[in-house]
Amino acid sequence: MRRALTWLPWILLVILGTMFWQKTRVEAPIAADGVQMPVEKEEPLVKPNAVDSYSNAVNVAAPAVVNIFTTQKLNGTDSALLKDPAFKKFFGNRLPEQKNQNENSLGSGVIVRTDGYILTNNHVIAQADKIIVGLRDGRRAKATVIGTDPDTDLAVIKIDLQDLPVLPFKPTGSQVGDVVLAIGNPFGVGQTVTQGIVSALGRSDLGINTYEDFIQTDAAINPGNSGGALIDVSGNLIGVNTAIFSQSGGSLGIGFAVPAKVCQQVFNSILKDGRVVRGWLGISLLPPSYNSDFDTVKPTDGIVVADIFSRGPAADAGLRKGDRILKVNNENMPSASHLINYVALQPPNSTVQIEIERNGEPFKVDVQVGERQQQNANAQYIPLPKR
Repeated sequence: MRRALTWLPWILLVILGTMFWQKTRVEAPIAADGVQMPVEKEEPLVKPNAVDSYSNAVNVAAPAVVNIFTTQKLNGTDSALLKDPAFKKFFGNRLPEQKNQNENSLGSGVIVRTDGYILTNNHVIAQADKIIVGLRDGRRAKATVIGTDPDTDLAVIKIDLQDLPVLPFKPTGSQVGDVVLAIGNPFGVGQTVTQGIVSALGRSDLGINTYEDFIQTDAAINPGNSGGALIDVSGNLIGVNTAIFSQSGGSLGIGFAVPAKVCQQVFNSILKDGRVVRGWLGISLLPPSYNSDFDTVKPTDGIVVADIFSRGPAADAGLRKGDRILKVNNENMPSASHLINYVALQPPNSTVQIEIERNGEPFKVDVQVGERQQQNANAQYIPLPKR
């Protein structure tokens, strides 16, 4: 009896271990013929991203993103109704004197140099009488305008403060699907970070700016975010938030940022020359779907020359109205915006080789690039007419 009791704990341990093993083991599937099939572990098609926080990127970038407050004086006597003689006569010329009023607006900016240079949108500071910059650390300073570029809606302003954080440009490497963060001051609530992805690259022909090469993102961008930073997950500046598509005034998940490569080019040009120097051919363009007779639509390659500016670079090189531009420097030109942006980046007095088609015959011509003047700002692209 004692011997049986001695073995009893061991017997119970074996029974409990067997029950636990049967409960936790993975059952193998049984084939139709009763043979047990091996279990294959399924691997996910896309491995989950191990990143569960972007705080490091925010800590790097956010101190260099500033709030911008502007004030513009409005003359109360500028109202067309108050100036109307019939309106004045009705009130016996006893209208009260209208005092000047201040109109306040807000936006964002990015510190890009330690000596106080800030990149923002031109529409944020346009016609402002006073510009105040607020830093994340609580400091404030009055800013002066260094230069503007309405064609890309960018501007450079400067503040005089010490120990400023900066955000470096990242001009290349962005891809559709990359995670991005937008940092700015939406609706004046204070610095805010939103997260999304790069939805598209090279967006153009939107009618927002003269030169368009936007990054599209679904990161929430709202009024007040203009001029703020679009960064990657390492805290690099990949774009400056500029515009949104919205029917309500708020974010619908379609926002646009000027890419860092354009921001850097504009910034350097303004600091060097006080303005942006761009190449110019002296032509007006039609979309590629238009045939050279301007009356029929034909899905062929090339950009149709709609008009030639007299004594311009293209005219001097022999280009004609109706020519179809196929390539510039052996690079395909898929759209009018692509061609305009490409030529704008060429230094004045440099030479480009243009491959054109005239009356069905292709040939090449060398054109010496001119410098685009401000009066030509809206003369390079003719929108597709309504039909």
